[in-house]
Amino acid sequence: MFDPKKLLDDLLGSQVPGTSGTVRDKAGQAVQMAKDNPLAAGALAAVLLGTGAGRQVTGAAVKLGGLAAIGGLAYKAYQNYKAGNAPEQAPAAGEPELLPPPKDTAFHPSQAPQGEDEFTLTLVRAMISAAKADGHVDDEERQKIAGKLNLAGIGTDAEKFLMAELESPLDLDTLVAGARTDAQKLELYTASRLTIDPDTRAERGYLDLLAGRLGLPDALIDHVEATVSAAKVPAAKGTSPNPRW
Repeated sequence: MFDPKKLLDDLLGSQVPGTSGTVRDKAGQAVQMAKDNPLAAGALAAVLLGTGAGRQVTGAAVKLGGLAAIGGLAYKAYQNYKAGNAPEQAPAAGEPELLPPPKDTAFHPSQAPQGEDEFTLTLVRAMISAAKADGHVDDEERQKIAGKLNLAGIGTDAEKFLMAELESPLDLDTLVAGARTDAQKLELYTASRLTIDPDTRAERGYLDLLAGRLGLPDALIDHVEATVSAAKVPAAKGTSPNPRW
């Protein structure tokens, strides 16, 4: 069995093999490694879940780890919403501070009633579902992904899981049911929004549908949008994700 938390870390932005920094910190090295071997460069997200907008999560989120980063962003959005603050209209200057969710809140991974690993897999499924929203992961693309996944170093079980999820039709009922608390519902939406920048009607429509099915208020969604936007930065020149092979 693979480690769900490691797979989530890989999808959000893994460490670049052979360097001490992240994909963002070591952009130049990452570009060359990606040319030589895209998936082995730790660019699983860029290839599998990349967005055409060429934006990626900041180093702060990468350093925290996927589970803590998603929880931290969701918690921050929720706190701003509850405080009645207006959503920021633009990202703050510089890299925003991102903290993990407090241990005594429902946003902390240890509070997951179904267990951390099971909820982590739900978040991974949410990210893959969002990535498929614009329909670009077709049969031909899945075949190409399957042919290269063995280069990623993620293990056979993780490969099988990813391919099964890519090939599965959208099952929003099961996905939504995987979030058992209000905090998890917000985290599930946050993970989905982190995966894509809704530049198409299909992507925007998917996120709107997901928010509705999760029962999230529009004002809360506005705070998630602002928080996630602040946590994303333009990808370094030459590292724009979603290369379309």
